[in-house]
Amino acid sequence: MSILVMQHSQIGTPGRLGATLRDHGFKLDIRRADLGQVGSLQGVPLDLDNVHGLVIMGGPQNVTDLDKYPWMAAEMDLIRKAHAAQLPVIGICLGAQMIAHALGGQVAPREKPAVGFYDMDVTVPGQTDTLLAGVPWKSPQLFSCGQEVKTPPPGASVIAGSKHTKTIIYRVGLRTFASLAHFECDRPMVDALMASSKGEMAGANTTESEVKVQADQSYQAYARVSDRMCVNLATYLFPLVKKLSA
Repeated sequence: MSILVMQHSQIGTPGRLGATLRDHGFKLDIRRADLGQVGSLQGVPLDLDNVHGLVIMGGPQNVTDLDKYPWMAAEMDLIRKAHAAQLPVIGICLGAQMIAHALGGQVAPREKPAVGFYDMDVTVPGQTDTLLAGVPWKSPQLFSCGQEVKTPPPGASVIAGSKHTKTIIYRVGLRTFASLAHFECDRPMVDALMASSKGEMAGANTTESEVKVQADQSYQAYARVSDRMCVNLATYLFPLVKKLSA
């Protein structure tokens, strides 16, 4: 069995999350969902045969453009199936927005884009959630998004947010976890993601030089927190009995 990773751009790899999952003994099946044909060995599968869990990555696409992307509709169907089967589902940025939409939440454009490092606050429910164990109640996280989760899915628990993004991290049920923040990035990925976000920087009232200063100042703390989140996900989200038989 493999953890199915749906990638939607060249730079949108699973990064530190993928490395952590491999370090914990999991096998990853990484696919470019936006390039492969639905139902093919390179695209979004039609079922969950031999799938241990889902990781839905970010990308330049928007959930509000769902009708343009047949693969996105297929991914959302897969998210619904995996969530109903209580398989682990992890979504990052676009992936978090897709989970929200697929499970009955609302996604819409932000008032202005979020690009760069912003403080993230752990909510009261998040302070006792095992998936955020060891995460400071305030820490820097990385963003590159023009849309946000306006309304989380029914039954969701918002476990991290901020004054600029009410819902940053939420979970639904036992094993579905979604983050609007890009906690998966190592430093080269941070630089690549910010380079790809130049067009949104003016709307976010920031510049390339300001974002570089943020990265230089915040990356060390960001990396520590992000590594802890990745270990928590690998440790607590995936059932041990399935890991041993994967």
